[in-house]
Amino acid sequence: MFSLYFNDDRLALLHRLVDLALEEDGRDLTSEALFPPASQLEASIVAKEETLVAGLPLIDIVFERMRGPRPVVTLLASDADAVARGQEVARIRGSAPILLKAERVIMNFICHLSGVANATSRFVQAVEGTGVRVLDTRKTTPGQRYLEKYAVRMGGGHNHRANLEEMLMLKDNHIDQAGSITAAVCALRKAYDVCPPLEVECRTLEHVREAVSLSPQRIMLDNMPVDTAAEALRLIPPHIESEISGNVTLATIRPLAELRPTFISTGAITHSATVADFSMRLTQSSRENA
Repeated sequence: MFSLYFNDDRLALLHRLVDLALEEDGRDLTSEALFPPASQLEASIVAKEETLVAGLPLIDIVFERMRGPRPVVTLLASDADAVARGQEVARIRGSAPILLKAERVIMNFICHLSGVANATSRFVQAVEGTGVRVLDTRKTTPGQRYLEKYAVRMGGGHNHRANLEEMLMLKDNHIDQAGSITAAVCALRKAYDVCPPLEVECRTLEHVREAVSLSPQRIMLDNMPVDTAAEALRLIPPHIESEISGNVTLATIRPLAELRPTFISTGAITHSATVADFSMRLTQSSRENA
């Protein structure tokens, strides 16, 4: 799944992100002084709580982006696996200075992405049985969007547009400046010979009626109370997708899901995810040939 999700363009962005993470950590003066380059370490990455795991393929990618002999990585779990407290998810053997310099970068990625997968899984479980798909948003950590959206997938969620090019989306600022939903939609359809998929954000029932008359691919109900959202959904015909969004939490998602929109989107699964607890433990060291 990781290799399929990270196509050439996304992989190039990922490499830049990893390079930046390594660069901002600088030289590991402590490990360089204590361990000769030929000294070897073995380490395990262990879950310190029950959790989903995500980001394990990044271990190899981090080492690939570093100078020096590449450590040997053995994965003992797969992304999206539920792991137990104390369970070993990866084993690494390699040069002590390289392994120790990479440690915090690797752990930051795994802990954060596993947290996103966990948060997503809780939201997905909360809508179980309704047929509603949980979507992420663009409320992501700058530079880490594709990783976080990948982690959402590992938690059972689905991805909204990853960037501004994947879908046209009329939001309140666009509509206010254009003067109306109709004016904005007409301008977009005139601008493109083949108009990309279009979503219209609606804040009122009048907005919904106007949007329905224009047949976009999707209508978003933004920050509507449950009763208003229920009425709005009755106005949207089956051929138009519906999405509920706006401050959706674990406490509020189930009543919204029972209205049966096509999607519910929430930024909480990325911007408010609590990191999962993993640690890297040294299991063996050798200064042979040092």
